Amino acid sequence: MKKKLSIILLGIVLIGGFICNKAIAEKKNLLMGSTRSASSHYAYFVAAAKVINDNVPEVNVSVVETGATRDNILRMSKKQLDFGLVTTNVLYEAYHKLGMWKENPQPNLRYLWSYTIAPQNYVIRKDSNIESIYDLENRKFNPGMRGSASEKTTEAVLKILGIKPDYFRGSTSDAVASIKDKRIVGYAKSGAGNKLDGSSQDIAALVPITVLNFSDEDKEKVLKEAAFLTFVKIPAGSARGVGEYQTYAFVVGTAAPKDFPENLAYKIVKAVCENVEHQAAAFPPLKRFDIAQATIDTAVSPLHVGAIRYFRERGFKIKKEQIPPEMK
Repeated sequence: MKKKLSIILLGIVLIGGFICNKAIAEKKNLLMGSTRSASSHYAYFVAAAKVINDNVPEVNVSVVETGATRDNILRMSKKQLDFGLVTTNVLYEAYHKLGMWKENPQPNLRYLWSYTIAPQNYVIRKDSNIESIYDLENRKFNPGMRGSASEKTTEAVLKILGIKPDYFRGSTSDAVASIKDKRIVGYAKSGAGNKLDGSSQDIAALVPITVLNFSDEDKEKVLKEAAFLTFVKIPAGSARGVGEYQTYAFVVGTAAPKDFPENLAYKIVKAVCENVEHQAAAFPPLKRFDIAQATIDTAVSPLHVGAIRYFRERGFKIKKEQIPPEMK
């Protein structure tokens, strides 16, 4: 009898182990593209990955350090990433075959969620004798991390205004080091809400800085040719000694290819929208940010079918331009 009971117990253990191993084996590994680790946005993606892994047990999300939006879009198109950071303006251009995407459009990308509005701050050394954006003419200036949305948008905006800096190309770390060493006058960098990015705060801790202002006239010129951008006024105090200024901004969020599984997109968007606290601890601008509402308010390209399913369950009305072709 004891021998028979032992055999039964052993069988139960083996079956349980098989089921457990099968569940582990079936867990889907996903790669989520982010940005450079020096950016405050990288910390957000690490936090978002934890929220997803804690709330969607069938996936294991790993954060990949990348060159941000443009790099992520290209990697997703090559199946090197499953989903990742994008800005709404660049995604719009990629989807609609505009700008640099004329020869390489990305009609299969779908938006997932928005997590912040990112002011584009032109952070400048105070001792560089630059008082306006027009003083950047022929000066050594980093337009943003190589391959990023900031880089391409900076170039486009300054071209609209007829300004031609001597562009310094490189990573965020390269730009920060070059500003500190006085090899370049400054850089363009996405902010974190009404505060400067961590890398900009790092510069401000060592040398006095200023942030360049865009006048209402500049704003009018830019919006005439880049209507997908928005302008915001940042109150004084974004960093030590920095006063109020106006600059353009775009929305930062995530996207995935349209063939990303609908059920996973649904569960991931649900987890992110309903578990903001941990994300806000890593990325403070999220503390008073409604991810679901912001997504519906700011998405200018088609949403993923799984995301739409979640937002409709929440009672949101999906705009015409947010409906993907596969749902029409």
